[in-house]
Amino acid sequence: MNMNTAEVLSLESVLVQREGNIASDMDGEKVMLNVQNGKYYNLGEVGGEIWEALASPVSIGQIAGIIQEMFEVPEELARQDVFEFVQSLLNEDLVAIVSGP
Repeated sequence: MNMNTAEVLSLESVLVQREGNIASDMDGEKVMLNVQNGKYYNLGEVGGEIWEALASPVSIGQIAGIIQEMFEVPEELARQDVFEFVQSLLNEDLVAIVSGP
């Protein structure tokens, strides 16, 4: 396990997609191939939108706002979903932290 992922994410944390991932839509779900490790990821509907938002550097707070509006969910739930999903992307080294709190 890479210990660098122990960084604490906050709403101000700015992240961006790493190079080398090819995403495409499959029946409304976003699936992605990581060229480096050859693994496929099914990002799902919400995950797909989060991934799209990460195309350029964006803060977790901004992504949560997008998800909240798009899926009409409470702010707290949107934030929780975004934190969990972004953490899993970090664990797989699919995104990079541009700047932290």
